[in-house]
Amino acid sequence: MTSILRIFVMCFAALAFGLASGVVTTAHAQLSIDITKGNIDPTPIAIPNFMSTDSRGKQIGQDLAEVVRADLERSGLFRSLDPKSFIETQSNIDYAPTFADWRVIKAEALVSGRIVMESDSRMRVEFRLWDIFGGEQLSGLRLAATPDNWRRMAHKVSDAIYSQLTGESGYFDSRIVFIDESGPKTDRKKRLAIMDQDGANPQFLLTGPSTVITPRFSPNTQKITYMSYENIVPAIYLLEIETGRRELLGSFPGMTFAPRFSPDGNTMILTLSKGGNSDIYAMDLRSRSTTQLTTNSAIDVSASYAPDGRNIVFNSDRGGSPQIYTMSSDGSNVKRISFGKGRYNAPVWSPRGDKIAFVKSTGGKFHIGVMNPDGSGERLLTESYLDEGPTWSPNGRVILFSRETRGRNGKNEIWSVDLTGTNLRRVPTPGSASDPAWSPLLP
Repeated sequence: MTSILRIFVMCFAALAFGLASGVVTTAHAQLSIDITKGNIDPTPIAIPNFMSTDSRGKQIGQDLAEVVRADLERSGLFRSLDPKSFIETQSNIDYAPTFADWRVIKAEALVSGRIVMESDSRMRVEFRLWDIFGGEQLSGLRLAATPDNWRRMAHKVSDAIYSQLTGESGYFDSRIVFIDESGPKTDRKKRLAIMDQDGANPQFLLTGPSTVITPRFSPNTQKITYMSYENIVPAIYLLEIETGRRELLGSFPGMTFAPRFSPDGNTMILTLSKGGNSDIYAMDLRSRSTTQLTTNSAIDVSASYAPDGRNIVFNSDRGGSPQIYTMSSDGSNVKRISFGKGRYNAPVWSPRGDKIAFVKSTGGKFHIGVMNPDGSGERLLTESYLDEGPTWSPNGRVILFSRETRGRNGKNEIWSVDLTGTNLRRVPTPGSASDPAWSPLLP
């Protein structure tokens, strides 16, 4: 099991390292992207290979630039220009580019970078972001790491560019835990797996064929909770990703559903079925004590905390069909917030706190949708035979979900969609995959 990639030095700042004398050093950005608009024309951005005087560094510079291009393209906000169209070949990123050459190919932003191999075990990555039409540097970044960590460095460069041009945090330096599925539908094997947010570096987290479902990330540590049926009775485990250390949180007779962390990581919320009734409980992870939050005779499931921990959204059929409700974190002040036609399931609060994602089934189709916390502003972002299990990116701008294709040979895939509903993409996985959960940004 690989550990989180370690960075020795990192510095995000405008003009993070000095330019050679006589060039533009204005720090007032003119180029920016308004990501609140419904339809956005992708910003043309030029990303040459990162230069280096070392042969190994040149290969890393090429690979790193390719990952940055792919990251930004997938966001739907950027269009990476073909390197074959570049007129200027910079030899030193410490000097301003020839802005006119980049205007000719209609680039609005330019990323110029270099790789410095300080030793066999340490390299330095530097880049500058330029506003081509404003004729100024917007930001600079210098960081250092081991050479085999180049992909993580690429994601950090992507995050810095995204943040500078949108004014919001990026989400590329993160991971996805999911369920890898294999075998026929009548004998499906489900194994816990993890990969980078772009589908790279997939690996299994557990050995053995045990059926595992509903993995969920801790909001502030590299830990996940999941449910396992390895001993027939459903049990909830806590797994430290980096060490592989596993801890049993509880084994519950009857059915147990969808454990999920509180924002501070000290509490877990889940559904327990007792006496034929399914209610929502909160478990204190320090004392292992549980507190019942709902007492309705209906089925209450799929609870998710608001990012401030004060409120909870959940799913219940207490009104006759599955609908979305909110309540205070102590179980009081229950309110129904979904009133559209169809059945609502799997609500998840955005890490920004401004939206709730959900699954809606109506007219024989399934949709991933979003609404405001009071139920207003409902919008459906997808439509298919079966879409389910939404999970938010760390910045609350993108949603991952499972999509099942129809037919005897149909399989589960992981897809992403942004809040505009226009940037729908499949996330590559080694095989069938379901139930994704997005990590917070890596430390």
